[in-house]
Amino acid sequence: MRALVVEALAADYAGCVLKEVPTPAPGPGEVRIRVRAAAVNFPDLLQTRGEYQHKPPLPFIPGLEIAGEVEALGEGVAEFELGDAVVGGARIGGVSEFAVTPAAGLRRKPERLSFGQAAGYGAAYLTAYVALVRRARLEPGEWVLAHGAAGGVGLAAVDLAKVLGAKVIAASASDAKLAVVQAEYAPDAIVNVTGGFRDQVKAITDGRGADVIYDPVGGDVFDESVRCIAFDGRLLSIGFTSGRLPVLPVNMALIKGFSLMGVRAGEYGRRFPEKGRENQAAIWRLAEDGKVKPRVDREYPLADWRAAYDSLADRKVIGKTVIRPDL
Repeated sequence: MRALVVEALAADYAGCVLKEVPTPAPGPGEVRIRVRAAAVNFPDLLQTRGEYQHKPPLPFIPGLEIAGEVEALGEGVAEFELGDAVVGGARIGGVSEFAVTPAAGLRRKPERLSFGQAAGYGAAYLTAYVALVRRARLEPGEWVLAHGAAGGVGLAAVDLAKVLGAKVIAASASDAKLAVVQAEYAPDAIVNVTGGFRDQVKAITDGRGADVIYDPVGGDVFDESVRCIAFDGRLLSIGFTSGRLPVLPVNMALIKGFSLMGVRAGEYGRRFPEKGRENQAAIWRLAEDGKVKPRVDREYPLADWRAAYDSLADRKVIGKTVIRPDL
């Protein structure tokens, strides 16, 4: 089978090679998937450089989220049949024609979602759900400021917050991206963060500030978010795509009475398994009912994996980038 193999950890994907490798066989409790779509996430890019917390031994095949069809069953697997359309986490191995993963980590693909939508759905919407529902305990009518609103996790937050009855301010540094978000997701307001956004957020919220701020960007965005959060607000730290880890002056939290909350959706489920199962059930029920609209920006054939990775690294994406090994 063809697969993208990380043979060495290096910048600019210098250690990555698209090559023929043996097709893996599923072990007990595992399933081999014919991959129809593999989502590209920032951890995938970081893994090629050895900069992600999970460091698989070399060589490895990247790709954490996949959707496809069951092609072979390992011993003891009874919950799936050959040909079933499934979605789940590959941990590693998604950017390939076939991937092997534990059957326990798979679920049937919602019929409403394409393979591309399904592959890019789980991590983004689970992050948004854990952030807004579990951590922030978002209430209908509250103002949510969603940074990085054109990216995968930011757009999921815009989408989910609207479903939950919140008033949403979609924030990005690109007017063109914001126009697409506004047309397809109808946030209550949009804000270009270039040159500052505190005054705009205060004006939109009648001087109150945002009740919940969803921040996957960090850096300067985090710093200014502290200055436009409402009293008793919740500032959700999702990640640091800006590259700078911000520092919170605790006197600001004291004076403004807000809470800073870290969000690690996967770890939340590992620490609280029952709640983790509830979270997964909730987001996939939303997809099955057609209440959310996961957006795929573009699908790339496996041979164009570098362009797919670059689209994410260069912030060109609105929604999710997907690699299609079957193209």
